[in-house]
Amino acid sequence: MRELGLCVTSAGSIQAVKRHVTRLDLDTSHFRGQRRWSDTQLRQAIASSQSWHEVLSQLVRASYNKDDRIRVKARAMRMGLDLSRLQAPKAMEVAPPVLTPDIKRLRDAGPTAAAMWFLLCGCNASIPVEPAIYDLLVSMPDGIKRVQVKTTTYKSKDGWTVQVGRRPYSVGNRGLLAPYDPDALDFFFILDGDLTMYLIPSRVLTGRVMILLRNYTKYIVGSVGSLMMLSTPAA
Repeated sequence: MRELGLCVTSAGSIQAVKRHVTRLDLDTSHFRGQRRWSDTQLRQAIASSQSWHEVLSQLVRASYNKDDRIRVKARAMRMGLDLSRLQAPKAMEVAPPVLTPDIKRLRDAGPTAAAMWFLLCGCNASIPVEPAIYDLLVSMPDGIKRVQVKTTTYKSKDGWTVQVGRRPYSVGNRGLLAPYDPDALDFFFILDGDLTMYLIPSRVLTGRVMILLRNYTKYIVGSVGSLMMLSTPAA
């Protein structure tokens, strides 16, 4: 546009010049714009490479990033180039991440473990959108039930102890524990440090803020480990 003495910011002039270039069948593959590579270089890089890493190493060198890959791939697709050989490494060739479960995170996993257990029992479970006194809403055969999930990693000489009270809002969250209203909940789902699961009706714990789980063994419904050993239909 500058060579022709035309305004470089005029969209109308640019479109007019492009139409003339098309009419004259002129080659513009060497036009880069703000790119550091031309269409010819892109075509050659793709033809000689077996991966996107190789392509980008040729075009952008070692400093390429995610945006560079998106930009190169988008241009190649607009040019109609064959990208079938540039596949990502197979999953089996990628080392799995090293992950280590930690019982200290049990509180974070509690609601998910509870929801999984209910779902495996054929009871749909959902998390309330708005903050509520319960953690789950569960569809049981006799209706929708409100479930409060509790976890514990504290084990005294007498066994696992769990807090089943709530702490009303106070500055510094230091208020005394108060029992839940038994009419506001239907069940407590409790998961202890051994990953044993309890399902206790709220009325059983009326007025309590702390309990010793060994006194409630009749409410044990299984363990997280047992979920991995479910029976499967015979083939």
